[in-house]
Order: sequence, then C-alpha cells, then structure tokens
Amino acid sequence: MTDDTVADAFGFFRAWLKDPLMVAAVAPSGRALASLITSEISGETGPVIELGPGTGVFTRALIARGVRQEDLALVELGSEFAIALQFRYPAARTLWMDAARLCEVELWGGVPAGAVVSGLPLLSMKAGKVLRVLTGAFDKLEPDGAFYQFTYGLRCPVGPQLLAEVGLRAERIGGTLANLPPASVYRLTRLPGDPPAHRLRHVS
Repeated sequence: MTDDTVADAFGFFRAWLKDPLMVAAVAPSGRALASLITSEISGETGPVIELGPGTGVFTRALIARGVRQEDLALVELGSEFAIALQFRYPAARTLWMDAARLCEVELWGGVPAGAVVSGLPLLSMKAGKVLRVLTGAFDKLEPDGAFYQFTYGLRCPVGPQLLAEVGLRAERIGGTLANLPPASVYRLTRLPGDPPAHRLRHVS
C-alpha cells in the first residue's frame, strides 16, 4: 500500500466520520470497482463528468483508460476532497459544489459529455435530489451518453418509478466481490425515442 493510498483511506474515513450519509462508505472504492465502472469508457468517449470523485480512485482509472485530464469535470461537495483533486489533476475542471446543481454550470463551452461516472450515495438521498442529479447529468450528456452508477445494494439504486419519470432505463453491467463491500455497477441511458431529461429541470 503506497503512502498516497494510506492518506486517501485515512482522509476518506475522516470524511465519513464527519458526514456518514454523504460519504456512505468507510473506505474509498477499490481498483476492481474502478476498473468495472470505467470499463466502457475510453479516450474516444469524449468529455467525462465524475460526480462525487472523493479521493480520485475512479479518476485515476479514467485517465488510465485514455481520458485526458482536460476532458474531465470533477464535481465534489467535500472541501477536503475537492482541494486534493484540484492539486492532483490541475488540468481537469474541479467544481466544489453539490451535484444536484450541475444544471447551473456550463462545461467545455457547451460540448456534451460522453459519459457520467457517479460515486454518489444515491440510496441515502431523497427522491427529489436524485431527480435533480439525474436531470442535470443527462442535460449535459450527448443523446447516446451513459450514466454509470455503482451500488452496494442488491438492485439498481434508482427505482423503476424514478427511471420512468425521467425517461431512462438501467442495465447492470457487472459486479465485483473484490471490492469491500461487494458492489454492482449499472448503466443508465435514455429510452429509445425519449426526449432528453428536461422535464424535471425545475424539481425542488
């Protein structure tokens, strides 16, 4: 285990102690989960938005798959994480903000993202906030773009009713027992022929 890994784990645990609901795990995601959640992404995907990157485990995996720092937007609410991310990935755009406010910012001059990778604890959020997160994310995605979400639960963290309300479908792309705790990854995409998720732009 490297010094950076130890520091990341300690920082993550300290953040969890401060706000267990926001962090929702006592340790950063492992390499197996990072590999799985980024498995369909490459340098050809285009810009990528990462929600709740924390210590940057997924960020490192994205860069290893060929995504340029300049094509990364890192949306992080935790101030300690945001400062560390900005230091480690100076060419990426780090936004210290709530992911539910994503619709309020413009990224890459309006160029749509090819993918969103989410480390957010959706299961601990209220339905209205989850709707705002999804709406903001899909407003920034190209029509065929995908939203990748991991969960420690037994099913997709976005329920059928919310998916239908935003016009999305979810597909489990895999799971890993190597993560602690074991996790699954879901790909969320727009339903064929469904308009972009703009209907919930003003959900409060």
